[in-house]
Amino acid sequence: MNEQIHTGDEHGALGDAEYAEFMELAAEEGFDLEEVEGDIAAAGHGPLPVLAVIGRPNVGKSTLVNRIIGRREAVVEDRPGVTRDRVTYEADWNGRRFKVVDTGGWEQDVLGIDASVAMQAEFAIEAADAVVFVVDAKVGATDTDEAVVKLLRRAGKPVVLVANKVDGPSGEADAAMLWSLGLGEPHPVSALHGRGTGDMLDAALEALPEAPAQTFGAAVGGPRRIALIGRPNVGKSSLLNKVAGEERVVVNEMAGTTRDPVDEMIELGGKTWKFVDTAGIRRRVHLQEGADYYASLRTAAAVEKAEVAVVLIDAGESISVQDQRIITMAVEAGRALVIAYNKWDTLDEERRFYLEREIERDLVQIPWAMRVNVSARTGRHMEKLVPAIETALAGWETRIPTGRLNAFLGEIVASHPHPIRGGKQPRILFGTQAGTKPPRFVLFASGFLEAGYRRFVERRLREEFGFDGTPIHISVRVREKRSKKK
Repeated sequence: MNEQIHTGDEHGALGDAEYAEFMELAAEEGFDLEEVEGDIAAAGHGPLPVLAVIGRPNVGKSTLVNRIIGRREAVVEDRPGVTRDRVTYEADWNGRRFKVVDTGGWEQDVLGIDASVAMQAEFAIEAADAVVFVVDAKVGATDTDEAVVKLLRRAGKPVVLVANKVDGPSGEADAAMLWSLGLGEPHPVSALHGRGTGDMLDAALEALPEAPAQTFGAAVGGPRRIALIGRPNVGKSSLLNKVAGEERVVVNEMAGTTRDPVDEMIELGGKTWKFVDTAGIRRRVHLQEGADYYASLRTAAAVEKAEVAVVLIDAGESISVQDQRIITMAVEAGRALVIAYNKWDTLDEERRFYLEREIERDLVQIPWAMRVNVSARTGRHMEKLVPAIETALAGWETRIPTGRLNAFLGEIVASHPHPIRGGKQPRILFGTQAGTKPPRFVLFASGFLEAGYRRFVERRLREEFGFDGTPIHISVRVREKRSKKK
């Protein structure tokens, strides 16, 4: 009989009896039970807490982010303002997983440096559960730094102050000068050489909640949260106004962080929904690249706070790289997904034909996303939005009991075995769904499963159990070598 080693409710979405049965199965198949336990806990996590890294240009934010995530993913260059596109990364420190928001992005724009730093900090603070504020110890605190401190005070989020570019004992004195900012102890680090980053991360994880404060659906019957996202000028604001205007609802101005984002409470289909504010970008940012960067920061902030992402695409134009990027952001964040093709009423037959081809070619990775064709201007087909959102949420929250999942996996292995590679035939031995929102599966196998076979398993899972409108995460654990049965 296997030992019970689970701790509290660490076993994802599995109930006690189901968990005990599952561990027995794992023991019989010769898996290391402690590792299995860790795999289920890792896959069963809810939304991860978010840490934002903010600061002036050239203080080393991207270098620090690379240290934190342990790989060179953020772009690092010697000129300010080169970070683009990706804004959030997943990281892990001492077994705790969290997300990092990197704001080392567009630094210089028509607003002048101070305003753009402040604006970035605002978006990032809004998305975050805790903040790492990076100051260049060699330069000391500047007026821009002081302005960011004011923002941080107003937002009231936990802050870890980092004095970067402290390469040796002589720099420690420079770091100590930063006590004057009034944000508590400055943590001296050298992001470039890795000095002091471990202690800094310990402090950051202490500041982060175990899980984000915003547990989904925590308020019983509270309104579900929708992020309406899409590239600038695609019609997000007119869609919101149409939805809100026709239903004549009270728009709820909730005082948020520094720029008072408006989360609109909107009645649709007999229910109240909370539309998280992403309505375009402040008009006065003229520099296109800067605007794109703010759009992605703002989108990231909205997606982090939402349960469903409704991506608005202008059906009259070709699907752009930016559209695809925004969709990827929502999928990577693990949110339920609805694609709304706007301006549908203006399309002629030819454009509709080409649009279908573009969808087949460019959005081939997400055939499972819910789709609606709407017109924000005329309000046409708006009634289809709610059922699509509800279907996506239902898929996002679906859980399959372990017994039923294993019967299904058994059928797959029998009818479609994995191709033989190198004289061996890897087999899925058993699996479990360790979490929902989005659905997360852990499969245990006798050998490496190829990407094509994993995609096949995902497709069959969707055919059998639905999962419409939601990404699915499948992780595979391979049995290293058969250990003796206990």
